[in-house]
Amino acid sequence: MDDGLGSIAISAHHDRAAIPDLVATIRSWAQSHGVDVWQQADEPQRPLGDADLVVALGGDGTMLRAVAAIDGAPVPILGVNLGQLGYLTEIDPSELAAALDRVVAAPDEGGWHLDERLMLDAVACRGDTERGRWRALNEAVVEKSESGQTVRLFARIDGEPFTSYAADGLIVATPTGSTAYSLSARGPVVSPRHRALLLTPVSPHMLFDRTLVLDPSEVVEVVVGDRPAALAVDGQVVIGLSAGDVVRCTPSTATARFVRFGPYHFHQILKRKFGLTDR
Repeated sequence: MDDGLGSIAISAHHDRAAIPDLVATIRSWAQSHGVDVWQQADEPQRPLGDADLVVALGGDGTMLRAVAAIDGAPVPILGVNLGQLGYLTEIDPSELAAALDRVVAAPDEGGWHLDERLMLDAVACRGDTERGRWRALNEAVVEKSESGQTVRLFARIDGEPFTSYAADGLIVATPTGSTAYSLSARGPVVSPRHRALLLTPVSPHMLFDRTLVLDPSEVVEVVVGDRPAALAVDGQVVIGLSAGDVVRCTPSTATARFVRFGPYHFHQILKRKFGLTDR
């Protein structure tokens, strides 16, 4: 790396049988190169954000957890794919040692670059009191917390009223998140190179059911109506919400940084993921 690779942190999906061998490969490589290495489970008091490189062993879920654990620090992540074809991981397990050899060199020499992704800041407020702040790579979702009922959510954009939704929830997604929950709610697929915010209703009980694709400078606020709701960030419920609570979503000043070898062809990954053909 440009300033040298002094430390590696490992974030792993512990249910995968290949994990012990891959961790051993990383530790052996690190020892021979004089690089400090630790595993997140081994040293929970040592944050991933202290490392020069995070190696994520698993699938896209492991990548999301690694991004969350880094907590906005400008640390690159190398994703090793142990699951199905993913959007975020970069290499297969057999390529791990060779990939580390390349990453330890400068980008031009090693033939790698950083793929920087827009992230989202979500702030939950009650009146003038901030109740919590979270960062998302995929999405923030204000959703119903009681089964069998919709929730009424009012959307404001740049402080101006837009409309009230009767729905199961409202998704505020990044382009990276356009292929996650937003896609399952019939939202558009957006290239991760694009900078935008997507506002997608979940199972809306109303005529207007389209996604809004907004400029990232536009602030999205979701106001909870008369039924309780919850805020989920990248698939994890983080806080309960009551009537009048507001969730404010803006682009984060931090980005997620993924190590890539050669061009990243998002449309080709999408093609393989959905079994699309050339004909």
